[in-house]
Amino acid sequence: QVQLKESGGGMVQAGDSLRLSCAASGRTFSLSTMGWFRQAPGKERESVATSDWSGATDYADFVKGRFIISRDNAKNTIYLQMNSLKPEDTAVYSCAALADDGRVWNWWGQGTQVIVSS
Repeated sequence: QVQLKESGGGMVQAGDSLRLSCAASGRTFSLSTMGWFRQAPGKERESVATSDWSGATDYADFVKGRFIISRDNAKNTIYLQMNSLKPEDTAVYSCAALADDGRVWNWWGQGTQVIVSS
């Protein structure tokens, strides 16, 4: 059974940092594109950052320069280092893995809550 499990969320103040982790089990994702998404209350889910098998990364404009996605293939884990957090970063953050055909985000974690107070 394939599972993605996030950890590291919490409540912080504006300007603080958090590091999210997403540990995968059930299959290896070293050759898969992995990503972080977020969904704030009343809003659509949005992509935050992605990392492909080579380590190439892509970021949403609203996190560029503040967030860093990384991966440790030996641990089958991806991370999201979030710096200079803002109240508008408050959301449930989920990790996901792209299917081998590159068409759909096939595997999802349950999410971890991040709350940033002003």
